[in-house]
Amino acid sequence: MSASIQTDIAIIGAGPVGLFAVFEAGLLKMRCHLIDYLPQAGGQLSEIYPKKPIYDIPGYPTVLAQELVDNLVKQAEPFNPGYTFGERIETLEKRDEQDFLLVTNLGTTIEAKAVVIAGGLGCFEPRKPEVEGLTKFENGKGVNYMILDPEQYRNKKLVIAGGGDSALDWAIFLSEVCSELTLVHRSESFRGAPDSVDKVLQLAGQGKINLHLNTNLTSVTGNGKLNSVSLINTKSCEEILVDTDYLVPLFGLSPKLGPLENWGLNISKNAIEVNTDDYSTNISGVWAIGDINTYKNKLKLILCGFHEAALMSHSVYQYIHPGVKYTMKYTTVNGVNSF
Repeated sequence: MSASIQTDIAIIGAGPVGLFAVFEAGLLKMRCHLIDYLPQAGGQLSEIYPKKPIYDIPGYPTVLAQELVDNLVKQAEPFNPGYTFGERIETLEKRDEQDFLLVTNLGTTIEAKAVVIAGGLGCFEPRKPEVEGLTKFENGKGVNYMILDPEQYRNKKLVIAGGGDSALDWAIFLSEVCSELTLVHRSESFRGAPDSVDKVLQLAGQGKINLHLNTNLTSVTGNGKLNSVSLINTKSCEEILVDTDYLVPLFGLSPKLGPLENWGLNISKNAIEVNTDDYSTNISGVWAIGDINTYKNKLKLILCGFHEAALMSHSVYQYIHPGVKYTMKYTTVNGVNSF
C-alpha cells in the first residue's frame, strides 16, 4: 500500500543543500520531508565520490564528502525530517495556495504547503546496459538498478554487474546474504578502492563470489520473472549461462531533469530560473536551490547552495505565515530547539 505523507515543506533532493535546508527551515519551526531517487541521503557526494576530500566548506580545511553528509544529517536530526528514498517525484500539482500534491513513481503521495527543489544536477537515473530483453524484467520482475533493501536478496541467487565502488561494496556485503552471488565485470581490473578489490578477490578465492572478469552481459531470460542471465567472455568468446533470481547492473548514474521538465517551471539550459531575492521560481510556492537553479553569476558551489537555503527558508516562512512578523535570533542566543 502506497504511503501518504503530510508536511510543511517537501524538499525534492536529499543532497547537501537539501539537508541544510531542513536545518534552516527547522529553526523557523517548519517541518520538512525529503524525497530522493537515490537509496540514501547525500546526492552526488554519497553516490559518486564519498571518499573525495572537499576543501571549500567554511570551517573545514578539508572534509571527506561522506563525512560532510553525515554531519549534515546529524545537524538536521533535531527537526525530525522525513525521508523517502528510491522514489522519484513524477507529478507536482498545485491545488491551491499552500496546497501541493506530489506523487512518486511508486505511488507515494506527499501533501505540502510549499515545495523546494534541491535536486543538484537533476534526477540521477541509472545507466542501463544495452542488454536484450532487459526492460521486460524491470519493476519487480528481477532487474533492479539500486539496492534499497538487502534483505530482498536473502537466500536468493544474485548477479551484480559493474566494476566501481558500489558494485564491489555490495558484492562484499551481499556475499553473506545471498545463496549464490555472481559478480560480472567487463574489464580485467576494477575502478574501486584497492582494499575493496582485495576483499572481492579474497571472497572469490573462497568460493563466496563467482567472479567473471572480461565478461559482458548479453541477454536475460525468464517467464514473467527473471531466471537466467547470459554472459560472454570477451577474450575466450566463451558463452556462460547463469541461473539467477535477480540482476543488479551498477554502471553508474546519469543526471537528467526528468519529470520536472513538465511542471511548468521556467527552465534554461537544464536548470530552473529563479528570483535571486529568495530563489523562488515562476510558480508561487515553489523554490529551487543549489545546482538545479540558474541566475546571473551563478556559482555551482555547495557553500552557495547553503546561502540559498537560508534565504529560501525565510521566504517560505513568510509564504506559509503571511503577515506574521518574524524576528531572527541567532543560534548562539537561542540554541537549536527540536520539535
